[in-house]
Amino acid sequence: MKRPILAYGHSILKQKCNDIEKDYPELDKLIADMWETMENANGCGLASPQIGLPIRLFIVDSKTTFENLDEQDQGIYFEKNDSGIKEIFINAKIIERSAELWEDDEGCLSIPELSQKVKRPWTITIAYYNKDFELQRKTFSGTTARMIQHEYDHTEGILYLDYLKPLTKKLLEGKLKKIARGQIKTRYPMKFV
Repeated sequence: MKRPILAYGHSILKQKCNDIEKDYPELDKLIADMWETMENANGCGLASPQIGLPIRLFIVDSKTTFENLDEQDQGIYFEKNDSGIKEIFINAKIIERSAELWEDDEGCLSIPELSQKVKRPWTITIAYYNKDFELQRKTFSGTTARMIQHEYDHTEGILYLDYLKPLTKKLLEGKLKKIARGQIKTRYPMKFV
């Protein structure tokens, strides 16, 4: 079932989310709904607070992005032997970040029609539970790491806008107010403030 995505301005997007237990009600259905919602919006990731649930759950699909790049760009944005992931992250915790940073455009399904350059670590190590609640500890780099960090931030109550310089944020104020009020058209269902 496609769920509406909360637009910028909803307070839940600024909340730190809570861990969940293995017996979280209808977890499989929630995860399936999140995939359907994300794919319907042509996204590459979605976090549960974006659909109104303040829990530590997000999904990432960097595989589709990888497949849509030409070979040269694959080599720029992805590490060798990395063809992207399609993964569920539950109760994730980033445990290491590389000193090496890189800047690239980021957008967000909760902030449609906008994107900005954001600096992030090239490589991260993250501990999380998969859909079967098996503990994982993996290292990701490049675009996959960027997508994970973006969605992880949602579970920490952080938006990519929080990384922007004050002047840049000031220049975006008018557009952000329009998004919050629903004075925009989107290709997917949204819930405005």
